[in-house]
Amino acid sequence: MGMLVDGTWQDTWYDTTSTGGAFKRTEAAFRNWITADGSAGPSGEDGFKAESGRYHLYVSYACPWAHRTLIFRALKGLEDHIDVSVVHPDMLDDGWTFETDAHGATGDRLYGLPFARDIYLKAKPAMTGRVTVPILWDKSRETIVSNESSEIIRMFNAAFDGITGNTADFWPADLRDAIEPVNARIYDTLNNGVYKSGFATTQEAYDAAVHPLFDTLDWIEDRLASTRYLMGDRVTEADWRLFTTLVRFDPVYHLHFKCNRRRIVDYPNLWAYTRELYQWPGVSGTVNFDHIVRHYHYSHDSINPHRIVPINPVLDWEAPHGRG
Repeated sequence: MGMLVDGTWQDTWYDTTSTGGAFKRTEAAFRNWITADGSAGPSGEDGFKAESGRYHLYVSYACPWAHRTLIFRALKGLEDHIDVSVVHPDMLDDGWTFETDAHGATGDRLYGLPFARDIYLKAKPAMTGRVTVPILWDKSRETIVSNESSEIIRMFNAAFDGITGNTADFWPADLRDAIEPVNARIYDTLNNGVYKSGFATTQEAYDAAVHPLFDTLDWIEDRLASTRYLMGDRVTEADWRLFTTLVRFDPVYHLHFKCNRRRIVDYPNLWAYTRELYQWPGVSGTVNFDHIVRHYHYSHDSINPHRIVPINPVLDWEAPHGRG
């Protein structure tokens, strides 16, 4: 993954030398919000009003952060209101591209541009920063609303309810204080923990990441023994933020990122829970295992220099989950 420096592309990987071999994720550069009336959100500028057809979502099927936004687009009935472009699964010297020679890769449906970085440059010609997905684009102002997935899913959760009539709430007010520490632990040790394990370049950095990761999986397994979902009997954003890591764990993270103490299929509660979320109406259609497996193994030559894509175990995602 390269980056833009003053509007110029540089094929530069993350610097782990200065961090003792540890992977440090950079913060999102665009933090505006879509709101029902166009008023300001918690950060950024105002003026981004929820309107049908105004916004476009750029995603990768491989990326768990982008996957969150696709799930919420489906859960909240936004498919007819927010259109999507899907990048190619291979992320090489030019970063995310809009090549179309992989099934499911759509090209840039708005402008026909060749690279995801061109979308960033269209919004900010002197951009410095990583070129990541998802990208939520405003066609009206021709700029990026946000590239922070955790905030995009909260916009999708509520901002368009008056347009769609879909009032399903995955960020309920009465559970927010309880959700936040769960999100925080899962993000640090699991969502990002798989990357901290996989991209570590010293034994010490790997050990510091991988042990908390499995402590958290054990903690979730125990939690799910007495509750159907993370927050009890209601599915919330905490579940969907967790799901995008779990669905990739056995096909990718277990082998490729050396997160191999156990697989998700080795945890009875977690495996049944992951299957239930996969089978949720509209969700399986957002999962593309071909892109997931291809992207990680083919794109990370520092981990897999010969770019050999493994055959992987065959998992029955449609098996009854029994969590009724």
